Amino acid sequence: MKTTNIERYLNSFGKQVVNRSKGNLKRQKGQTNLGESISFEVIADAKGFSVNFYMADYGSFLDKGVSGNKKIQSYKNYKGEILKSPFEYTSKQPPANILAKWISKKRIKGRDAKTGRFISNLSLAFIFARKIKRDGIKSLSFFQKPLGLGIKQFGKDLLKNVKDDILLNLRTTTVN
Repeated sequence: MKTTNIERYLNSFGKQVVNRSKGNLKRQKGQTNLGESISFEVIADAKGFSVNFYMADYGSFLDKGVSGNKKIQSYKNYKGEILKSPFEYTSKQPPANILAKWISKKRIKGRDAKTGRFISNLSLAFIFARKIKRDGIKSLSFFQKPLGLGIKQFGKDLLKNVKDDILLNLRTTTVN
């Protein structure tokens, strides 16, 4: 099947959004695994074309933030509107064992306030988990910003590509 101008254009759009998203994550230290999971696909069907973006499940939480049970988090969507995060902690908190692995990897050491002795990574992880449950996770908007920029930039020339495809198809149908 022949690739149309619109498909090529949407592929360029998808590549740009993915590359900018990955770049935003590289600037956020420690987010390389999430960056590697970001991809896109242009799908053509009877209704037209669509661009689907994919990433690891936790990417949505980092992109849009997570409200805590005491503090509401917000994010800026691709249109530039500030919205309340659709995710929130209610009764559960992040798993301490995962936070303990992160604490160990980052070599963070906690101290007891009374004696000044070091506390275990798991104890520190419980403290972190309680704070995350209370305050939530701030939005990074690592995907929303590039999506908005891409729509602004690529939206202008999309109609030109539709016109080019129509003209190309008109020429090929009159030749036959």
